[in-house]
Amino acid sequence: MSSKLQSISALRTLLDEKKASATELAHDALREAGQQSSLNAFVDIRDDLTLEQAKAADLRLASGEKGALLGIPTAHKDIFVTQGWTSTAGSKMLAGYQSPFDAEVVSRLNAAGTVSIGKLNCDEFAMGSSNEKSAYGPCLNPWDSLAVPGGSSGGSAVAVAAGVVPFTTGTDTGGSIRQPASLCGITGIKPTYGSCSRYGMIAYASSLDQAGPMAHSARDCALVLNAMVGFDAKDSTSVQRPVDQEDFTAGFGKALRNGDVAKPLAGVRVGLPAEFFGEGLAADVRAPIDAALKQLEAMGAMLVNISLPRTELSIPAYYVIAPAEASSNLSRFDGVRYGHRAADYTDLKSMYENSRSEGFGLEVQRRIMVGAYVLSHGYYDAYYLQAQKIRRLIAQDFQAAFQQCDFIAGPVSPTVAWNLGEKSADPVQMYLADIYTLSTSLAGLPGMSVPVGFGDKNRPVGMQLIGNYFKEGELLALADHYQLATDWHLRTPS
Repeated sequence: MSSKLQSISALRTLLDEKKASATELAHDALREAGQQSSLNAFVDIRDDLTLEQAKAADLRLASGEKGALLGIPTAHKDIFVTQGWTSTAGSKMLAGYQSPFDAEVVSRLNAAGTVSIGKLNCDEFAMGSSNEKSAYGPCLNPWDSLAVPGGSSGGSAVAVAAGVVPFTTGTDTGGSIRQPASLCGITGIKPTYGSCSRYGMIAYASSLDQAGPMAHSARDCALVLNAMVGFDAKDSTSVQRPVDQEDFTAGFGKALRNGDVAKPLAGVRVGLPAEFFGEGLAADVRAPIDAALKQLEAMGAMLVNISLPRTELSIPAYYVIAPAEASSNLSRFDGVRYGHRAADYTDLKSMYENSRSEGFGLEVQRRIMVGAYVLSHGYYDAYYLQAQKIRRLIAQDFQAAFQQCDFIAGPVSPTVAWNLGEKSADPVQMYLADIYTLSTSLAGLPGMSVPVGFGDKNRPVGMQLIGNYFKEGELLALADHYQLATDWHLRTPS
C-alpha cells in the first residue's frame, strides 16, 4: 500500500475503503524517506511523532470522520515552526531549536488530519535559488543527482518528486515555490499575498513571504490550499475577505468561460509577455513551453501578446526590498535574545559579532549587509524608497496587462536545473535565475508552476501561470484542464 507516486485522491480512496490505514501510509513514507536519504531532502525525522499523528488520524477515520486530507502523509519546509520537530530555517543560528507552538499553516493542516513525516531542507532563512545555501548541505535533484533542485523550497520539491509524500508545504518570497517545482517536475502554487497566514513562518522578507503547497498535480494543490488559506488574526498581513472559505476545486471539470467539453478554454485569454520570451530564455526551455501553449490553444484558449515593461527592474527592486526587510527581521538573532551564542567573546560587541558570524552563512550575511546599507542614513531615499516606487509600477503593469488577458503564461526559470556548484561563486548569476518570478511576488499576485516537458539532459521544465488577485481557483482550474490533456505531471524519476 505504498504512498509512493500516488495522488491525494488515490490515497483518500485507499483510506476510505479501508484498504490502507494512516499508520500504514506513514510507515511507507518513513521507509521511503530513509531509502532516499541520499537526496538530503529531510533535516529532521522523528518516527514516534509521525506515528502518533497517524494513530490519531486512524481514530478519526474509525469514528466515521471524512476529510480530503485526513490521514495523508506530508512534510513541512524547515521555515515553519513545529512542535516536536526542530525548526531551524536551515541555519546554524537556530540549530536544535524546538518551537513551543505550531505555525498557523501547520496547525490548519494538522486540524485537517495530515500526518507529518518531518522537516524539509531549505536555503538558509529561505535565501537562495538552489538549496545550496543550507547549513545541512544541498539537496539533490531526483531527476539528476548532479543538478540542483532549485530553492529555497528545494527539500519540499524533492520530497514530492521522489515520491516520499504526495504533497509538502513551501514558501515563496521571490519564486521559491515555483522555481523548485519547475526544476523538479512537479506542480506548486504561490497564492495571493495575505491568503495564508505567516504566523509561525520564520521571516525573511515580511512583505513578500507567502506559504503555498507543492504536489504532483493542480488538483492536489487545490485540496491542500483549501486547508491552508484563511484569515488569521495573529498575522497583521493576513487578508480578511468578505466571502466564505473558497473551494479551490469548485471549477474543476467545468469550462472556464463559455466553452464546452471539447473546448473547455474557449473564451480564455492567455497573455504572453514579450519580456518573458526574449534574449536569455534557453531554447530547450522555450520549446516545451511553446508546445504547452499550443495545447492551450487547441483547448480553445486565445494567446494574446502583452507587455510587462518593467520586468528587468524586478531584480534590482527585489534585491533592495528583500534584503532590507531581512536585515530588520534577522536583527533579533544576536546571541542574547535569540539564536546561537559564540563561545568566545570579550565584550558585548564581540559577542554580537562572533555569534552572528558563526551562526549565519555567507549568503545570509551578504543580504543582511546589503539591507543594512540601503536602509542607512543617506541611502534610504536613493535605494529603498525608489525600489518601493518601482514595485508599485510593476504591480500597475500587471493590472494593465490583465485588461487584455485573463491569465499570463511564460517560463519559470530561464534554464533547466543547473549543476551543483555551477553558480555558487557568482551570486549575481544566481539572482538572475529569478527574473521571471520576482515581478509576480513584488506585485503580490498568485502564480504557479506546471510541468510541461523536459529540456537539456532530460531535466524538467515548468510553465508559469499567473492570475489576478484571489484568482487561485481559476488558475488551478486552468492548470487542471492542461493536466487532464497531458501527462507531464505524472512523469517520475527512474
